[in-house]
Amino acid sequence: MSPTTSKLPAASGHGHVTFLGAGPGDPGLLTLRAVEALATADVLVAEPEVLDVVRAHTRAGADLGELPAVPQQTAADESSTPVDAANLVMAAARRGRRVVRAVTGDPGLDADASAEMLACVREGITFEVVPGIATAVGVPAYAGVPLRDSQGADVRFVDARTASHRCWTEVGASDGTVVVSTTLETVAAAAGELVAGGRKPDTPMTVTIAGTTTRQRTWTATLGTVAQTLKQAKVLPSPEGHRPVIAVVGERSAAAQRDQLSWFESKPLFGWKVLVPRTKEQAASLSDQLVSYGAVPHEVPTIAVEPPRTPQQMERAVKGLVTGRYEWIAFTSVNAVKAVREKFEEYGLDARAFAGIKVAAVGDQTAAALVAFGVKPDLVPSGEQSAAGLLEDWPPYDPVFDPIDRVFLPRADIATETLVAGLIELGWEVDDVTAYRTVRASPPPADTREAIKGGGFDAVLFTSSSTVRNLVGIAGKPHNVTVIACIGPATAKTAEEHGLRVDVMAPEPSVLQLAESLADFGAQRRAAAVEAGEAVTRPSERRPGSRRRRASTS
Repeated sequence: MSPTTSKLPAASGHGHVTFLGAGPGDPGLLTLRAVEALATADVLVAEPEVLDVVRAHTRAGADLGELPAVPQQTAADESSTPVDAANLVMAAARRGRRVVRAVTGDPGLDADASAEMLACVREGITFEVVPGIATAVGVPAYAGVPLRDSQGADVRFVDARTASHRCWTEVGASDGTVVVSTTLETVAAAAGELVAGGRKPDTPMTVTIAGTTTRQRTWTATLGTVAQTLKQAKVLPSPEGHRPVIAVVGERSAAAQRDQLSWFESKPLFGWKVLVPRTKEQAASLSDQLVSYGAVPHEVPTIAVEPPRTPQQMERAVKGLVTGRYEWIAFTSVNAVKAVREKFEEYGLDARAFAGIKVAAVGDQTAAALVAFGVKPDLVPSGEQSAAGLLEDWPPYDPVFDPIDRVFLPRADIATETLVAGLIELGWEVDDVTAYRTVRASPPPADTREAIKGGGFDAVLFTSSSTVRNLVGIAGKPHNVTVIACIGPATAKTAEEHGLRVDVMAPEPSVLQLAESLADFGAQRRAAAVEAGEAVTRPSERRPGSRRRRASTS
């Protein structure tokens, strides 16, 4: 058995501590071993900066040993947080618990973590170390700043908080790459130390804040101009000046090279806050795709799904599936699949009840829901993923080859009659059954409503006419700076009827095509700004007062 997959000792007597590196901030940078350790933890003790990164992988029922957020420490109180963490870790381990101690970056570069390891040794508590991606390495990679090239170079890592005069003199006299961990308000002082140590003032320098997250921002300057660059960018002076940054100094961080290698911040929707007005189950794949484009999806349900008021019709139809009443069953939504699946489970049935019945799905998302149920659909539209597209491929009833002429169509209470009429025209009998009802969801929280109306969102995706009507009804009309993207002409028409300007429309009615179209829009917008020599901004930054607020929160 591999040592990385072996089970931890049973929780008896003294416990076990896993010192875990959570990386610089991107949840996707957690290692497989880190996820495995979190899944078996009894207690999680995490630094506030990475709590959200690791908490999602912690098993239900695990205790959370919360550490206080310390925005800015002085020399007098620097030891307070480590002591609190050590106390939490040791107290849990003494009770025989499995403890995960999660730190930012890599525990091997964390002096506090090493002190806590020694405390475990003194008390005979077993521990292990799960390395993480060091902040000083991960952040430059996301900023498009290589630390070495084919010619090779020395790389020195300096923590400006503890660096001595001798350290500054040594790295200042070298010609290697220097990676400095510092803060926004002290980065200019660190640059001054390097110049005093012998580095030329025109040595290239990059400064990255909130690295590996969608809040990441990188500035290119030199050792001599970095203070002026940050001032011109209106990020200094700022009450947020204590925020940590990673600065890379040396020829390897030249501006021309970063322009070519900045893969993360140049994503088409980088940092865009995108409203996804769908149910959480429906929004999952769409949100995942938006994240791949650099966006920050915010899911706001606009409809709620409820059982039909009279369930008897649905019950008869499901029993008819088992007794051979139908030749076909047609699913027109993920919710329809869910409704039938729930009724199956109520009767103790599973996917085997579909044996001998042909199954149709209106599109890829519905087909995926069927596959998850254990059913492979026989028919999915080869063209447009809609009722019309399904009818294009649906075979006409043939009394010679089709022993049964009936189709079961479980649908929403507000579904159109297009599919029913088309199937009847093809010679089929249709049991058109209300499988679920859609009702307007409750209004979102007040801050979300304010962001919608005040221009806090960069874009909103409308996937149906009902999402337009319901969002406006429960939260108000999106601000005019917000980019409006619609899944098709009918949805766009409804949006325009509600006074919205439609900026993006998918070439075909697919949520994935809708996200891709929004990404294309963002890429064109970005390219136009770069070509004009203008700063690349998000749509929400165009609203009145946003520049002032952005300066104070960068």
